[in-house]
Amino acid sequence: MDEVIISRAITESFMKEFMESMEVDVAVVGAGPSGLLAAHCLAKSGLKTAVFERQLRVGGGMPGGGMMFNRVVLQKEGKDILDEFGVRTKLYKRGYYTADALEAISSLCVGAIRSGAKIFNLVTVEDLMIRGDKRVSGLVLQWTAVNMAKMHVDPLTVRAKVVIDATGHESDVCHILVRKTGPKLKTATGGIVGEKSMWAERGEADLVKNTIEVYPGLIVAGMAANAVLGSPRMGAIFGGMLISGKRAAELARTIVKKG
Repeated sequence: MDEVIISRAITESFMKEFMESMEVDVAVVGAGPSGLLAAHCLAKSGLKTAVFERQLRVGGGMPGGGMMFNRVVLQKEGKDILDEFGVRTKLYKRGYYTADALEAISSLCVGAIRSGAKIFNLVTVEDLMIRGDKRVSGLVLQWTAVNMAKMHVDPLTVRAKVVIDATGHESDVCHILVRKTGPKLKTATGGIVGEKSMWAERGEADLVKNTIEVYPGLIVAGMAANAVLGSPRMGAIFGGMLISGKRAAELARTIVKKG
C-alpha cells in the first residue's frame, strides 16, 4: 500500500471537482434539508450546482430532531417528498407523520450527490461578489479552519448566476449582504427582520411564501427565509423546509433561464 498514491488520489480528485465548481449556475450555501433538496432538484434539472457547508457534517438541524430525539415530524406534502427518496415514514396521528432524522438527511445528501450536485463541507462563505451594487454574482470562500483560527489568509471565489441562502436561523449570506450594501433586501425594513418566537402552524405556512429572491441573484430558503422576513420558527416539523427547498430550486431555474 503506497501512502503517496493515497494522498495524490485524494488531492487530485478533490481539486478537480473544486476547480470545476468555481463557475456554476447555482451556489447553495448550507447543506441542511432545504439546501440539499434545492441542490438535488437543480442538479436533476441539468443545472450546474455546488453546495458549500461550513460544518464537518451536512444536515443542519435535522439530525438532532427535537431536543436530540432524532425523529422529525412532517405533514403530507413533506412526507410525499421524502417518499421520492425512499425514506420510511410512519403515520402518528391523522395528518402527522414521523421519520428517522438520520435516514432522512442521509437520503437527501445521497440524492443531491447522485443527481450531480457537488457538496463541499468545511468551507465558510465569508463575503459575496456583488457587481455594481446591483446583483450577487458569486461567493468568497475560506476554509472553516482558517476562519475559526482567525488567520489572515486570502480567500478564493466562485462565480454563480444565482446564490441560495440556506444557512438556517443565522441567515449568514443575507447578513453579509446587508453589512456590505446596507438595508436593500426585499423585506418590510430592507434589512433582516428577525425570527419570531415558535409558532409551528404559522411558521410552516409562512416558510414557502417567504422563499423569494430577496436581492437580485440571491434567494432565501428554509429557516433563513423566515429569519430574514420575520416569521416564527417551527421546531422539529420539517415539511415546510423541504417544500421551501423545492420552491427555491424552481425560482433559481427561472432566474438562470432568464439570464
